[in-house]
Amino acid sequence: MTQSESKTTYKSPLYQMTQTTPTCLWNDSPSIEELTYSIDHGAVGATCNPSIVVSVLKKELALWKPSIQALVASHPQATEEEIAWLLVEEMSVNGAWLLKPIFDREKGRNGRLSIQTDPKNYRNTEAMLTQATRFSLLAPNMIVKIAATRAGIVAMEEATYRGISINATVSFTLPQAIAVAEAVERGLKRREAEGLEIATMGPVCTLMVGRLDDWLKIVMERKQLSVDPGYLEWAGVAVFKKAYKLYRERGYRLRLLSAAFRNHMHWSEFIGGDVVISPPCAWQRRYNASGIEAIPRIDNPVDPKIVETLLKKFPDFERAYTENGLSHEEFDTFGSTRRTLRGFIAAGAELNAMIRDVILPNPDTE
Repeated sequence: MTQSESKTTYKSPLYQMTQTTPTCLWNDSPSIEELTYSIDHGAVGATCNPSIVVSVLKKELALWKPSIQALVASHPQATEEEIAWLLVEEMSVNGAWLLKPIFDREKGRNGRLSIQTDPKNYRNTEAMLTQATRFSLLAPNMIVKIAATRAGIVAMEEATYRGISINATVSFTLPQAIAVAEAVERGLKRREAEGLEIATMGPVCTLMVGRLDDWLKIVMERKQLSVDPGYLEWAGVAVFKKAYKLYRERGYRLRLLSAAFRNHMHWSEFIGGDVVISPPCAWQRRYNASGIEAIPRIDNPVDPKIVETLLKKFPDFERAYTENGLSHEEFDTFGSTRRTLRGFIAAGAELNAMIRDVILPNPDTE
């Protein structure tokens, strides 16, 4: 980094946030180029899943094609889906080793690479656990994403008990955030009762704040509702802030993580909290160029008028914002959950097709 770049980094809002508040930054990609930029601006973690790998390949296919070809050659009987998951693992391991010095310095709390279990298994606790166990052994600083579905909540407790740090994903609501926290606490207490180590574990619960906003916008159009459109930018923020308040009050031993960025409030409103923000690199560059001051806002309440309006107009916001608004069985059928799972599963199919183009090139396009 040049002296000029160093000065620019030091002045960036994200760097200021990471150096002056408890709020941590993760990069929503294992791309080495993007993760390096993010680390330069204070990042201490990163994430990976099939949809992220698709995005990386669309930008860096020439870089990764030799790795794909090597995987194909070394696994002659593997399906395209099996090769795809091996590639997800390879990208994740590369990112994990880049973060390893941070992991060592921070004794497991940060410096982790978050790798996602197969979204197709969202109903299968044992399948999620099997894959989580495999992923946790890829590198010492892996954290494993498990969907916050009915079966996923069960898997999170058991994975935690086994010493696997989990990151709850496909999570948008206060009921899910509380269920995740309680499952992790049960797993930690089981370990403690047996004298097993927990000090270096670093579990988190993701709230995909922008995806809740997205769903309510769809509901608004579908039901021909009329509210100030700006109000819908605050739904995910309101849920996150309420969850954070309850986490602190109850002493849950995991952090909230903000994901699915749609506006700067999905970062700026959470500054000052002992939380993680995990934007894609493109959003980080936008934030760093924004001029928005990195000052604590996590304890600033969302305008009560906005919350009251959302509660009155949108039953799904009420379900998302109320602790008992959803049962565990209803996690799987909530609108944001269905949309996100379908998108993640479709991304897996797209990744398989990209692998297919390497294994079995289309003769019509050659």
